[in-house]
Amino acid sequence: MKEIIAIIRPKKVGATKEALEKLGFPSLTAVSVIGRGRQRGIAAEMGYDFDLHPELLGQGKSGGMKYIPKRMLTVVVSNEEVDQVVDTIIKVNQTAQIGDGKIFVCPLDNAVRVRTDESGNEALV
Repeated sequence: MKEIIAIIRPKKVGATKEALEKLGFPSLTAVSVIGRGRQRGIAAEMGYDFDLHPELLGQGKSGGMKYIPKRMLTVVVSNEEVDQVVDTIIKVNQTAQIGDGKIFVCPLDNAVRVRTDESGNEALV
């Protein structure tokens, strides 16, 4: 089993959820998070439309913000399903613009369904 963690734009959550559901992966966890990547919080990510003060440009600073709101989606799948889920997340979220996000694939030792005590892949369906 693998845990797939995707950090994506908030406006892409609905489309990502629908695409995964069509593939047969209706279960996911979504959490509002804030963070920043190499772009250091580009203001355009927030949809702001304003000019930067010339003094900031002269100092070599971008229109950075401390953090940008993102969504963190977590999906647990069997090892065989990882590529399909990752490819789908990329297809829905790739805009070729800074801030498209990141995907992390992590090993998962076990999963247990609390209601039935099912474990492993049986707990995922």
